[in-house]
Amino acid sequence: MKILYSCLSKSWGGMEMFTLTAVHQLLKRNIEVELLCFENSRLHKEAEKQKIIFRTLKVSGYFHPVKSFKLSRIILNGKFDLIHTQASKDLWVLVPALKIIGSKIPLFLTKQVGSFIVKKDILHQWVYKRVTYALAISEVIKRNLLETCPLTEDKILLLHNAVDRKRFDPQKIDKRKVRNEFGFTDNEIVIGMLARFSPGKGHEEVLLAAEKLSMKFSNLKFLIVGEASRGEEAYATQIKKLVDDYNLKNIVFAGFRSDTPEVLAALDIFCFPSHSEAFGIALVEAMAMGIPSVCSNSDGILDIAIDGETSFLFEKKNGNDLAEKLERLISSKGKRELFGKSSRERAVKFFDLDYLTEKVISIYEQTLKEKL
Repeated sequence: MKILYSCLSKSWGGMEMFTLTAVHQLLKRNIEVELLCFENSRLHKEAEKQKIIFRTLKVSGYFHPVKSFKLSRIILNGKFDLIHTQASKDLWVLVPALKIIGSKIPLFLTKQVGSFIVKKDILHQWVYKRVTYALAISEVIKRNLLETCPLTEDKILLLHNAVDRKRFDPQKIDKRKVRNEFGFTDNEIVIGMLARFSPGKGHEEVLLAAEKLSMKFSNLKFLIVGEASRGEEAYATQIKKLVDDYNLKNIVFAGFRSDTPEVLAALDIFCFPSHSEAFGIALVEAMAMGIPSVCSNSDGILDIAIDGETSFLFEKKNGNDLAEKLERLISSKGKRELFGKSSRERAVKFFDLDYLTEKVISIYEQTLKEKL
């Protein structure tokens, strides 16, 4: 089996990171994969660094006949058995390319992000008619696909994003490493957040909660991990200014980190305050590391966290409610340990990378068999 895996995104976040993870998992199983990515994007650079075979295109907007023709040559010469894209916008270059050469190979779309725009006009019908299956990463995305895209329910399959439970294993990671790096002591409770600096990720609520909780507890540290996406540097500056406005002295901005398991191991509580999240891979990774969490009660998070079992859910955008739910875990080591154990068990059972990789391969194989 030979696959062209596509993600023509210029950004760097969960979707792009998961694209690399998915490609590596397929390669590990001796499946040939080439990655189609945006030229000079972070994904392109990471693929090059990780020695993944890649093809690049520079596409913007929706109509690019020249690029579609170039891609049609890549598909034809590459003799791919199927194409899988992680970005719906890629369909606008992939579908015309397939039409140019009259190729009937299966085309899979993983839908990572929901849309508020109904796309059932004649052009979208033409594009989505060529999609063999759309893979929704959560129930909310599945519903969103049915509401906004010209797809029938039999064309949509639920397939969550996954975590490598062997890499994210609390038994294998030194909890002290990152705590020592930042000078966190044993008696300090470290509350962490891993997200890019982008509106809607909930940084404002975390800092409001930090202000309130720091007045009650003297042993708290807040570790904020992540960097600004392209064009969102002003937002990051605004968030960092809030620290001064609240006169907070216990906030650590760690920037981008590639040692995610080690960072998570340093935490006592994970905070996931996103206003709207299609899934939430960072939350699954924290759960795999056995970290109890406080999460917003929104969208794809509800596929992952169980209120009162793995996490406390709070009303999204409500910093006061976030502070109240964090306080429950701060005040109870027993509850933190109980939630942490349940979190690891749930992550391994439902979101294991090996299990979900085998599941998507079986979907590929069944589709190719039906095509014969």
